[in-house]
Amino acid sequence: METLIGAALIGVAIVVAALVYGRRRPVAALATVAVPAAVATPEDAELLRRAAELEHSAARTQALEAALDRRGADLDRREAELERRDQHVRAHADEVERLRVAREQALERVAGLSAGQAKQALLKDVEEGARHDAGRVLRQVEDETKRDAERRVRSILSVAMQRLAASHAAETTVSVVQLPSDDMKGRIIGREGRNIRALENLTGVDFIIDDTPNAVVLSAFDGVRREVARMTLEKLLQDGRIHPARIEETYYQAKSELESHMVEAGETAVFEAGVQGLDPELVKVLGRLKFRTSYGQNVLAHSVECAHLSALMASELGASTKTARRAALLHDIGKAISHEVEGPHALVGGDLARRHGESEAVAHAMEAHHNEVEPQTVEAVIVQAADALSGARPGARGESLEQYVKRLRDLEKLATRHDGVDKVYAMQAGREIRVIVEPGAITDEKAIALSHTIAREIEQELEYPGQIKVTVIRESRAVDYAK
Repeated sequence: METLIGAALIGVAIVVAALVYGRRRPVAALATVAVPAAVATPEDAELLRRAAELEHSAARTQALEAALDRRGADLDRREAELERRDQHVRAHADEVERLRVAREQALERVAGLSAGQAKQALLKDVEEGARHDAGRVLRQVEDETKRDAERRVRSILSVAMQRLAASHAAETTVSVVQLPSDDMKGRIIGREGRNIRALENLTGVDFIIDDTPNAVVLSAFDGVRREVARMTLEKLLQDGRIHPARIEETYYQAKSELESHMVEAGETAVFEAGVQGLDPELVKVLGRLKFRTSYGQNVLAHSVECAHLSALMASELGASTKTARRAALLHDIGKAISHEVEGPHALVGGDLARRHGESEAVAHAMEAHHNEVEPQTVEAVIVQAADALSGARPGARGESLEQYVKRLRDLEKLATRHDGVDKVYAMQAGREIRVIVEPGAITDEKAIALSHTIAREIEQELEYPGQIKVTVIRESRAVDYAK
């Protein structure tokens, strides 16, 4: 029995060894080795079961190895296919590069340009196009900015006019007639106010009779009407007879005399400006400017001055002296009738000049002196420059007493706020300021720096015409007494 069991175990061991070390060999020997049922034991059964499991595992391992072999072969095939495609792509890229080079060479032969030259030409075209587009955009932005600026300027000017109109009107629209005594006020008013009503109805001027001693105030925007009223009232005061009939007679007499004075003033201005052949109606309207002021400057005197300046500049620049002189003399003539005709005085004056036989060059220069129209001639620019020079001349245009005093006060206040400043004096109508410093607190070097500092602060904080001279004075004094 023991011999049989031993033989069975040896057979099982051989089969297992064959499965482990020789997986590709058939294992049918296990089926041929049989253990007699009579001698089988539980241990033998367990060994047989384990042998069967080992056989099954070996079969699965063999199947996996076969699958791996197939996958490996497939990967090898795909790798070869990818290598073949890569070679094809490289060959295609080489062909594309060769064709590109050939195309560039063909284009160079046809155009007669190298690649660098063609690139420069292309860049130049692109640059010109970009500049054109940029110029168009800049023009559009400039137009929009100009429109926006004009709107803002109108708004700012409207606010400024609203704030300053009252004080300006009080200074430029009144005339004062001195009375020999306050008793004349009652005679001017008349019984139940009939005399003053007659005066106001005839002249179109307001007669203000208040507590001002020995004075009557005449108020009107029209300088000619105000002058007629002044002459009428002065004649009535000289005559002593004041009643409605005498007032009417005196008014027409003063009006006739004033018209003669205006014609004489116009002829005098034409003679002084050196202008010949002016229409008599233009001479008469020009004479009305004698009673018109602009910022305290007499408009007729300003026109004569502009005529001389324009003639000088035109002769130096080789322009038409005659055109520049005539246009400058007449450039503000529209102010004499601007209250009768709507529109800017430059355009009104240009139309008036055309109607009375003046040339288009003269009319254009008159219209362009305030840029109502764009200046197209040298003479128009010359008239603009002469107008600006005459108005900017120191002393040409006055300023209100309030503004004058405020400017002096601001100058002195600005200089006094610095340390070491003892006294400050504004001189020459605010065109010079003298600063006296304490010698112990300010050295000579600091005095020089202080003058520069005050000048820069004046430029930044104040508005003023012309220039302001700043003088810093540092003086050391030694005092002793002989006893």
